[in-house]
Amino acid sequence: MEESAPRQGRSVFVGLVGASQVLGLASVVLTGVWMGHYRQGFAWNGSAQEFNVHPLCMVLGLVFLHGDAILVYRVFRNEAKRNVKLLHGIIHLLALIISIIGFVAVFDYHRAAKIPDMYSLHSWCGMATLVLFCIQWVMGLLFFLFPVASSGLRAAYLPVHVFCGLVLLVMAIGTSLMGITEKLLFSIMPTYSQFTPEGVLANVLGLLLVLFGVLLGYLITREEYKRPPNPEEESLSVHFKTLTEGGSPTSP
Repeated sequence: MEESAPRQGRSVFVGLVGASQVLGLASVVLTGVWMGHYRQGFAWNGSAQEFNVHPLCMVLGLVFLHGDAILVYRVFRNEAKRNVKLLHGIIHLLALIISIIGFVAVFDYHRAAKIPDMYSLHSWCGMATLVLFCIQWVMGLLFFLFPVASSGLRAAYLPVHVFCGLVLLVMAIGTSLMGITEKLLFSIMPTYSQFTPEGVLANVLGLLLVLFGVLLGYLITREEYKRPPNPEEESLSVHFKTLTEGGSPTSP
């Protein structure tokens, strides 16, 4: 019985991680289907098809990849911390690049269609999320991956960094839901109440995004899924307070 409990716990964890990936990938796929099938596909020519690149990049970058970058600290909690930090930073960089492409697409479309920029709550929240995401990535780079700050500052900033990562995920999902609502209001509102396939797809997409965020929040905040302390690693870790500072190691 004592041996079966950890095994059962691992099975639950693997199942939850798998479910999160299904939800995240389904969100990306549904966004692609929505923009590709119902909104006439993708292009890079200033047309409405270029606008369609924006929601796909946002869901893929700021939601799915951003969430997975956070999740690597739980999935690979027994691997070498340096390798996990590197993977965390690379996935976040990929998410940032994809997100910037999405922002360029929508600004390019607005310019070609002579539509004002940054007039909606969605655009304000989206820009704030991207700017804060950039700052978060740079701070993580300087504090943890290639640290230039003292161990005391790194230890003090770590909980802030973790908290901000979760907040940014919530902001990204919330902004995506705003974008879905805007699209429904401006594009298919006259037929939305008739349960049209496009409207139902948009509703399902919104639910998937919420469930993805909830499940990731659960996995990230559960104490038993956090990385266990490793004395040998912690002595070299950027999250470790030296003995002269009288601190104790913490793990993200």
